[in-house]
Amino acid sequence: MRNPGRSGSKPAGLLPGHGTGHRKPSAMAIDPRNEKARSHSARSLSGSASWPEEARAALAAALAELRLQLDERACASLLDYLAQLQKWNAVYNLTAIRDPREMLVQHLFDCLAIIAPLRERGLLGKDAVVLDVGSGGGLPGALIAIVEPGAQVHCVDTVSKKAAFIAQLRAELSLPNLHAHHARVEELVCPDDMPAASLIVSRAFSSLAQFVGCSAHLLAPGGAWAAMKGRLPDDELAELPADVQVATPITLRVPKLDAVRHLLILRRGGSPV
Repeated sequence: MRNPGRSGSKPAGLLPGHGTGHRKPSAMAIDPRNEKARSHSARSLSGSASWPEEARAALAAALAELRLQLDERACASLLDYLAQLQKWNAVYNLTAIRDPREMLVQHLFDCLAIIAPLRERGLLGKDAVVLDVGSGGGLPGALIAIVEPGAQVHCVDTVSKKAAFIAQLRAELSLPNLHAHHARVEELVCPDDMPAASLIVSRAFSSLAQFVGCSAHLLAPGGAWAAMKGRLPDDELAELPADVQVATPITLRVPKLDAVRHLLILRRGGSPV
């Protein structure tokens, strides 16, 4: 999974693969009978007996700060996601972060911070088709699928165990709108693998030019890219193609996180930003 500090970039699509959305899954199956997973699940979200209540309270406070109103089921699913991430991280090393409290802030809160800005700009809501490029452990794609049940969310990653984790989340959290693809994003084809995306997102996936270039064929007319970054990457902005327009950067405030965060909205030339 990507460094939550978002200081580095990784190249698009390092390994060949096959989509697991409409194609036969090629990602390895995650087996909940695995002894290591079973033993770890007893310690899932541990640290103190009060942690579950502490997590619920922290999530409620963060949602209020982020101007997000979610029903009880969505809130429970977010914490269930966190439990699944910690549980399977012990076996499949999905993220370097191990402490559940750090996961709550650096993963959940960090990704939830983009929801309200995207909604306010009409980029996220019912009937949206979202593609999360280099999704890793489903950040932000799986969380978008939870908070936007009317949206269809497609997560693509070249690492089979990460694509398998997304498929597991779909089953465990009952998310029929969440789709996993084990593939290079360049290999996905519309409409065979997925519909054209109205929104393509990434969380420190690669340089902006690489992000746009490798996914442009999957963007619907009038659609937009949304890139989660730390500090504004002036060098990356300067390397964007001339026909890609960038809206005014959005400064994000992530609850309990003392770090710089920005959201960049990009569109093809001719589309309003």
